[in-house]
Amino acid sequence: MSSRLLPLGEFPDRRVYWLRGSTPAAYFIADRQARGILVNAPPFEPDLLTELQAESPLRYIFLPSQRGAAHAESWRKASGAEVLAFGVEAAAMPFKVDIELDNKSRLTRTIDFLPMSGVTEGTCAMRLKNKPGAVFFGPALSPGADGWPTLVLWPDDHSMENRLFGALGVQDLAFDYAFTDTFDPTTTRFGPGAGAAVKAAIERALED
Repeated sequence: MSSRLLPLGEFPDRRVYWLRGSTPAAYFIADRQARGILVNAPPFEPDLLTELQAESPLRYIFLPSQRGAAHAESWRKASGAEVLAFGVEAAAMPFKVDIELDNKSRLTRTIDFLPMSGVTEGTCAMRLKNKPGAVFFGPALSPGADGWPTLVLWPDDHSMENRLFGALGVQDLAFDYAFTDTFDPTTTRFGPGAGAAVKAAIERALED
């Protein structure tokens, strides 16, 4: 049986995978300290959970927004993992979130969270700070024509103004990899080199 996990990066303290075919894109981080972190929750499959657990015990399910939450309860019941979401967004979930995040929350010394309200009221990114840095932006950014994540405005955004402020804040971040809720292995670009590319793409979007 072929693996459902597509390796995207292997770093000194962690490995990052995309769960093949997942929409919104779901990622699995096998972290030396935090152990297994699932970003977004795809439809639950026992065999997929077994494959994740073989990489690292699943401890956390991080939901950048409610858009990735549909199947989180099934994953939590099967694994015992704790569900994390930003405080405002947690209220919109169809279940009780275990850990409500704020702008001071940390999962470990090198993993923290960045509120990026705009697409939804409580959209939140997760940052892996130690080099090479990575940010999981959720729906806050989307791949542009060149494949790099950038600011793409949508008619149903909760707040365009907040999205613009959030995009400006990205310019102050240090990271080498960037992941969003949209991933196509044939076209999406995520790193290395994401920091400069994403910042340039956002700057172009803001000028348009």
